[in-house]
Amino acid sequence: MAADLKEGIWRLADPKISITSLASMTIGGSVAARDGYLLWEWHGILLLALFFMEVAKNAWGDVYDYDSGTDLAVLPEDRTDFSGGKRVIVDGLLTRADTWKVAFVFGLMGLALGAFIVFVREPSVFWIGAGGLIVGWSYHGPPLQFAYRGLGELAVVFCYGPVIALCTYLIQAQVYSMEVFWLAMPLGIFIAAFLWVNEFPDFLADKQANKRNMIVRLGKQLASRILPVIYLTGFILLAAIPMLTTLDVWIWLGFLAVPFALTACLWTWLNPDDFYRSRPVQPFTLLAFVIYAAGAGTGVLVGG
Repeated sequence: MAADLKEGIWRLADPKISITSLASMTIGGSVAARDGYLLWEWHGILLLALFFMEVAKNAWGDVYDYDSGTDLAVLPEDRTDFSGGKRVIVDGLLTRADTWKVAFVFGLMGLALGAFIVFVREPSVFWIGAGGLIVGWSYHGPPLQFAYRGLGELAVVFCYGPVIALCTYLIQAQVYSMEVFWLAMPLGIFIAAFLWVNEFPDFLADKQANKRNMIVRLGKQLASRILPVIYLTGFILLAAIPMLTTLDVWIWLGFLAVPFALTACLWTWLNPDDFYRSRPVQPFTLLAFVIYAAGAGTGVLVGG
């Protein structure tokens, strides 16, 4: 039982879950470093707070996906390392009550660190953090349940784009930055594209459980045609950022993500029904947003 508990918590705390937050922090942190504000201790505290909240979000999300039946309906051949849920309840690693306890403990630790940041470093981060928390809860949690209403993708753009990046900069510089906002928007779009392809393997299970995300609403064929539009929107915005802000064209190093995005779009377009069984589309979409964050962040520092 102890081994199952440990494995269940580890599965909920999968280090992959921190990549999205870290990518957004890279955007905010790179602009803060350029402006001479970067304090690594506060960067680390925020990263730890976000990690705790990600674990909590995974835990309560697993409960709601279990209760709705979507995790129970995922076929073994449709499970991947990036989709199908954490399945700690379905696989018997944690009970429903244990999973709620994990959500509560990690959520409490995340909130405690958030309160420390608010009271010791920057009070105004409370408002944007509270907004992110509400949206994060509402991804799975009632009454809004964005993931079940076709709004989960937009919630991801909001949280993993401007919210985390702006919080990162605000904690460092103690002021807001529209440069961070604009630079984080393509990242939020690319992370939403990552979510988009991760919803394909769960299509039948989500449809059966009435989890009406955008892939269920559109169908795989049409959704595969929209994926390139999502990426094109992000890259067009990246191209326009030097005209919208004082950021240098060096941020166009973010275009290094294009080959990965383009390949993922092609594979999804050609085989929307089960590309995930033969092609690494999900890892490629993950690499696309990671390389964008690293490239654009490096561009900020090089461009000065």
